[in-house]
Amino acid sequence: MRSYSVRDVERLLQLSPATTRGLIRAGFVKPARGERREYRFSFQDLIVLRTARALSEAKIPAKRIRRALASLRRALPESVPLSGLAISALGDHVVVRDGEARWQAESGQYVLGLDVTVEDGVLRVVEHRAAAVAAAAAVTAERDWFAQALSLEDSDPRGALEAYRQAAEAEPANVATWTNWGRLLHEQGKAQEASDVYQRGLTHAGRDSLLLFNQGVLLEDLGDIGAALNAYQTALEEDPDLADCHYNLARLYESLGKPQHAIRHLGQYRRLMTSGG
Repeated sequence: MRSYSVRDVERLLQLSPATTRGLIRAGFVKPARGERREYRFSFQDLIVLRTARALSEAKIPAKRIRRALASLRRALPESVPLSGLAISALGDHVVVRDGEARWQAESGQYVLGLDVTVEDGVLRVVEHRAAAVAAAAAVTAERDWFAQALSLEDSDPRGALEAYRQAAEAEPANVATWTNWGRLLHEQGKAQEASDVYQRGLTHAGRDSLLLFNQGVLLEDLGDIGAALNAYQTALEEDPDLADCHYNLARLYESLGKPQHAIRHLGQYRRLMTSGG
């Protein structure tokens, strides 16, 4: 069964590193550990994490969220389309829809009405049915293209690239689009195109830690070590807890004969991995 890294979770669910760590520390999800003690998430974990964040934002008490999520996890199969579920805060209860059925997560009691929906892998929290209808009507072309790109990455990489291009045209400020587009180009060996996408992303969407990190990885592969160091360092200015960035800097500094710099970043990397950062 496929598992997901912290970076996968942040990319797929568009969560910040701080939010992801906070939800883990709160006990809403307990991911497994990989060979290097890094967190590995199941598909169920993705659903639970996104639900936990949405219900927290809906001001549901933490104890109630934990009970509801425990029941939800028991009811979830190992693999289920995100679009097949809808989860809501109905008063102070958590309500789940699976197909046509609606049930209370804590008790299993069937109920009517939903306030939160999962569409194209994105959980949306609203307070009333009318708001849900309005939110659906307000879905932008950018979100449609972005969701389509995500769904095509494994089965049709070329189609995914085109969908990311359309998403970037529709909403240039969406940093996730540029990050994913550049990464996919890089994976396909289209280094110069990926470089252009990352640079355009920084211009249109601003400095973002994951975008800068991906740019650093690409620059390393292109042999521009100085520019890669700068990209990694700038990424850490945006997110000092980006563990993979510390690791890559430690490795680069060691290769450049700068052991003190390497030790400092390796220490940061180990600290963050131990704490789950």
